[in-house]
Amino acid sequence: MLEWIGSRLWGGSGAISVGGFTMQTDMVSYYAKRAEEYERIYAKPERQDDLQRVRALAKVTLEGHDVLEISCGTGYWTEAFAPVARSVLACDLNAEVLEIARRKKMSPAPVEFIQADSYALPRFNRPFSAAFAGFWWSHIPKRRITEFLGGFHAQLRRGATVMFVDNRYVEGSSTPISRVDERGDSFQQRRLADGTVHEVLKNFPSKEELLLAVADLSSVAEVTLTDYFWVLRYTVT
Repeated sequence: MLEWIGSRLWGGSGAISVGGFTMQTDMVSYYAKRAEEYERIYAKPERQDDLQRVRALAKVTLEGHDVLEISCGTGYWTEAFAPVARSVLACDLNAEVLEIARRKKMSPAPVEFIQADSYALPRFNRPFSAAFAGFWWSHIPKRRITEFLGGFHAQLRRGATVMFVDNRYVEGSSTPISRVDERGDSFQQRRLADGTVHEVLKNFPSKEELLLAVADLSSVAEVTLTDYFWVLRYTVT
């Protein structure tokens, strides 16, 4: 079975035409189906050293902070920094991944998981001093990055620390790019354990693109590159 997941993320379903057929697009549905196998991607042997380095960097960056995490998935990254955070509010639109996240025991920081759209976050009315998103940036259509960052930053106090983590494209380790659309967004075809194949938006920004995206939002920004991942950290001005 072939199911296509297009560039309309988290906002319900849309449709694209492929080979004369109209196929539904629904990113929420894809991640619901992937929930139980979501963390298998972190088991790749060649990525273990880099993962440990990035997890350690997350702990150093978010230690002692009241953290807002968006698109938290199954709580893989929440589990990494929660032990050193002051508090964590983690959200995702997908109920299936949140169910898995809530089963994990995280301490000593109070951790709350709620269902929320990363593009339309509710007003939390809490003074978040830091924010985190793991493997979310790559799923944002390029044309929506500015829009997303505006809503995201509205939740944070001035001087807050922000950290994004995501993949670098590595031939032989990354899923091949299946196509690039007219807006420059790239896509992958992914097969789940149930045999379905899904086309998923997955961009791989350069260091320069990342810094440019936050240039007007922060005077202090840096990108750390490992073999398999990139980390963007900056202070909200």
